[in-house]
Amino acid sequence: MLKNLLLKYFLPLILLATPCYAESAEIAPLLAELKLAAAETETLSSRFVQEKHLAIFAEKLLSQGRFVYRRPDRLRWELLAPVAAGFVLQGEHGERWNSLSREQESFSVDNDPIMGMIAQQLLAWARVDLDWLQSRYRMELQSIEPVTLRLYPLDQGEAEFIDYLEILFSADRRHVAEVLMVEQEGDSTLLRFIDVEINAELPLDAFQVPGF
Repeated sequence: MLKNLLLKYFLPLILLATPCYAESAEIAPLLAELKLAAAETETLSSRFVQEKHLAIFAEKLLSQGRFVYRRPDRLRWELLAPVAAGFVLQGEHGERWNSLSREQESFSVDNDPIMGMIAQQLLAWARVDLDWLQSRYRMELQSIEPVTLRLYPLDQGEAEFIDYLEILFSADRRHVAEVLMVEQEGDSTLLRFIDVEINAELPLDAFQVPGF
């Protein structure tokens, strides 16, 4: 049940992590600038709001939570509403939980490919790992102010489901502000990172499972 719940809310992250290979030399100077800005990030924390738009419904499906990162490979991705669930990762090992069912379990990214893909995607956003993204998508520059990149999947299986992704960077170009996924059937998912703090001191329990 715990794994199914996480998959429900993290499915867009899984879909974005399908590997393929591409190069985008046309925007290389801008990518180099973004990488340089991101290289100064040691910690990052934010709230997030995820909006799911279904083509057959007018209403949006909303979820929200918080995201914490410490270089090089510590993560916290925590849903706070409509359910309280999430995971923490320290290197190759992590723990996930569901506060409603009071379930908690350990996992390893080596033994759990799905959680490994989710973690890899989140680390790519936190690090602004454009090499990782560039190796999987064809990139097009949509805007310089603010920087907005549109990514087209080159893997045929992924392209049958995803039309494109758009990544919007903050005004200072230090972090990802929004990720939009548009599906071939018209559905879309928008993930917005808000109240972002970079290189702030993190709580001692930032990467610990919450008590029930």
